[in-house]
Amino acid sequence: MEALTAAAADDGAFVVELPYPPSVNHYWRRVGDRTLISREGRKFRKRVCARLERRTAEPMSGRVAVHVTAHPPDRRRRDLDNAMKALLDALGHGGVYEDDGQIDRLEIERGPVVPGGKVVVRVSVLPGERDDDRR
Repeated sequence: MEALTAAAADDGAFVVELPYPPSVNHYWRRVGDRTLISREGRKFRKRVCARLERRTAEPMSGRVAVHVTAHPPDRRRRDLDNAMKALLDALGHGGVYEDDGQIDRLEIERGPVVPGGKVVVRVSVLPGERDDDRR
């Protein structure tokens, strides 16, 4: 599998390549009266956090924009939005931003198929925005 990369862009954005996330249909599991993150979801989150643990920057504060290019693992039909919950939660859990509620702009596009799948994520602070401006 290709090594996953992370970098800071010239404009201060954070860019990272991560594994393809599980669909929201596989992210949650119902156990009795509780809803929990599934084994697959926990495994994905752990992989993302391990990938991000070398990041030394503080979590982004303020309002952020996230751009995702999703490279599916095969040509099966997929809804792009179904992969976003696990990805956005894992990025927050991994310390890229404080909480996914900070996201004011979310762009998703489908890239070419890549064996094993991957996502390339770019996160940037929106200019002139403070966290308390939108609350």
